[in-house]
Amino acid sequence: MVTLFSYAGATVPAVPEISRFHGIVIRMFHREHPPPHLHAQFGGYEITVEIGTGAEHGRFPVHALGRVRKWVELHREELLDCWRLARDEKPIPSIPPSE
Repeated sequence: MVTLFSYAGATVPAVPEISRFHGIVIRMFHREHPPPHLHAQFGGYEITVEIGTGAEHGRFPVHALGRVRKWVELHREELLDCWRLARDEKPIPSIPPSE
């Protein structure tokens, strides 16, 4: 179930999940600060990944981090599109998971 909130007359997911694979959850928040980035969670670990540069902030298990890196590389343009939608407080589409 997705929790919704209302902002400026629009109802948007509080924490949009855009993909899930190998126990990793990828999210992108609405109205986030630049640079374009995503949040990845695996168990009790969480990182942010800058979409353009791939810079990572936080702690993540090495095997899960490798999967996130590969997924971001494969979906960079889609992620930038999602970022623009999120900044405009529009619904963010799902992106296929890693195989």
